[in-house]
Amino acid sequence: MHRSIPFRSIAARVRKALHAVPALLALAVCLPHGAHAQSADLPDPSNTSPTGGPIQLRQSSQSSSQSSTANETRQNTGQQPFGIDENGVAVTRSRPYQPSQFELYVQGLVDAMRHPAGSTADFQDQGQGRDRSRAATGQNNLQQLPKPNPYRVRIRRLGADLETGDSASAYAASDVNPMVPADYLLQSGDEVVLTLWGSVEADLRLTVDRTGRISVPRVGPIMVAGVRYGDLSGTISRQVAQTFKNFKLSVALGRLRGVRVYVTGFVTHPGAIVTSSLSTLSQALLRAGGPSSAGSFRDIQLRRGNRTISTFDFYDLLVYGNRSGDVVVQPDDVIYVGPIGPQVALIGSVNRPGVFEIKNGEGIDDVLRMAGGLSAVADTSQLTIEPMDQRSAARVVRLSLPLEDHTVLHSGDVLRAFDQVELVQPVQRQNKRVTVDGEVVHPGEYVLPPDSSVDDAIRAAGGLTSAAFVYGTEFTRESVRQSQQVNYDRALRDLETDLAGQLTAQGANPADTSAEAAKARANDRLLQRLREQRPTGRIVLQIAPDGDHLPNLTLESGDRIYIPSRPTSVGVFGNVFNSGSYLYSANRNVDQYLRLAGGPRRTADSESTFVVHANGSVVSNLQGKSWFGPGNKLAQTPAQPGDTIFVPNNLEYSPFIQGAKDWTQILYQFGLGLAGLRAATK
Repeated sequence: MHRSIPFRSIAARVRKALHAVPALLALAVCLPHGAHAQSADLPDPSNTSPTGGPIQLRQSSQSSSQSSTANETRQNTGQQPFGIDENGVAVTRSRPYQPSQFELYVQGLVDAMRHPAGSTADFQDQGQGRDRSRAATGQNNLQQLPKPNPYRVRIRRLGADLETGDSASAYAASDVNPMVPADYLLQSGDEVVLTLWGSVEADLRLTVDRTGRISVPRVGPIMVAGVRYGDLSGTISRQVAQTFKNFKLSVALGRLRGVRVYVTGFVTHPGAIVTSSLSTLSQALLRAGGPSSAGSFRDIQLRRGNRTISTFDFYDLLVYGNRSGDVVVQPDDVIYVGPIGPQVALIGSVNRPGVFEIKNGEGIDDVLRMAGGLSAVADTSQLTIEPMDQRSAARVVRLSLPLEDHTVLHSGDVLRAFDQVELVQPVQRQNKRVTVDGEVVHPGEYVLPPDSSVDDAIRAAGGLTSAAFVYGTEFTRESVRQSQQVNYDRALRDLETDLAGQLTAQGANPADTSAEAAKARANDRLLQRLREQRPTGRIVLQIAPDGDHLPNLTLESGDRIYIPSRPTSVGVFGNVFNSGSYLYSANRNVDQYLRLAGGPRRTADSESTFVVHANGSVVSNLQGKSWFGPGNKLAQTPAQPGDTIFVPNNLEYSPFIQGAKDWTQILYQFGLGLAGLRAATK
């Protein structure tokens, strides 16, 4: 007879179960990422399904406790990727890179090369302050450092990027879920994930205990220490087959054991570290921060007991991709980083400028290979070398490429590769890039040999057309334009000073205040228009008006030759009644063209009239004057096609009203003086 359960008791149990749901959810959220692979506790192994189903194996509490304890131990002994654990074990952490003194010296050379006037390269992004930056570039008296240049070339030794936080996180994460090789030997602390199905079902996570065994429910302990991972499935299957039949199993490794190794020598964080049992020498070294600024990347030893197991050269991995010396570490191994060896620098037009550690017998070809070779725009014919021991003598040795013999390098040497784009060659060795426009057969831009002339440029453009007006050729040169700009700016400053001096010399007459203000505004507008003008760099060619051949000048890169067609007009501009262009006639002179424009105005300075010919030369009316009498008259000069006649303003002209006003003021003051004198004599 079944005993009835009161309804209130059932309701109380349901409420208690509901209260436990939030706690279970919170516990599920706090589980580690690997917890999703763990199965819940299965029914008691002694129980079978009432319908005759498979036997359910339940993981023992002791094994679960061991796994939990092992997990906590791993979490407390170095599984975190950065920081120092509670046992004082150093693990990888990000820190600013500390350049060596030689790197600072080479960085100063690079910055001085890019900014010859004096560079104050900012090393703060490399963990350095202003003092070291100034010491590296020799600028100790500057008040303020410039902003860091995003395109600035940072000089580091090869392998230094592995030590910074840029790549440390990637190496620290390399121990997470690694691919386990088949020859991996199980040891105490490894976790075995065992899945059984068929006549027996189980999903177990078993940790290898200190005796090297795992305990499978109803099967018993199985010795797995020293067993290869590839043989683990067969070893467990044979033991389980002694208890169950008609089953299948799957074996995998969960968390791997931690391995304690010692990193000593010239390393960033010397001491003991705990890393994965699959970690190699390089991974364990980078977990300790890598070699310090005084440590070698090429002399790294892995010692096991009294024997040296491997000597690892990081450059084999960085330059050639060779990991043959990067062996897997074992418990209590010692990684020793030796002191840094001889260093040389390769800067300039190379793919990877930096500082490189060399071994005995390595030369310039090896350093070029470490730097990735010369860049696409490098000068492949030469290199220079600056020996450290001759730095005070400022001696630089030039080396021709390819090298005929083996050049011995010494510690502190600085090699420099030049850039063909930025390198200024002698004029006699420069190709000439010129532009030929206008009345030529093939106008365009041409690159000519170093000793080319104007005739060569015209010949390259196919020659002149029948409509070419050689007398009006515009020949412009960039170097001349720059010189003209300097002189033009100087003349403009002198003009501004003269105008300001004239206003000051005239004094402050209250009656003329408004007129003087208007004149000052006019001067400002004139100066503003003059500032907007830019010289063209034109060179006046001495050609006859009917000439058909250009002077045979030597070309410079950037020259421009423009040959216009024959013009059919003459321009008359300036202070005339009707400015404009008039049809050219061979029978007319300058005076006749001025008459066509109505002649000069009353306010014009006729004596300063000048003519600009089509070739750029200028003829002025003032050129005909001398101390002994008048010379040739400009008015009778025949006009040429394309001439421009200009009549300037008379800056000293003043209207009659203004003159009468001034004389009235003078006579008034004179009359007052006479009246006062007469009154005084009476």
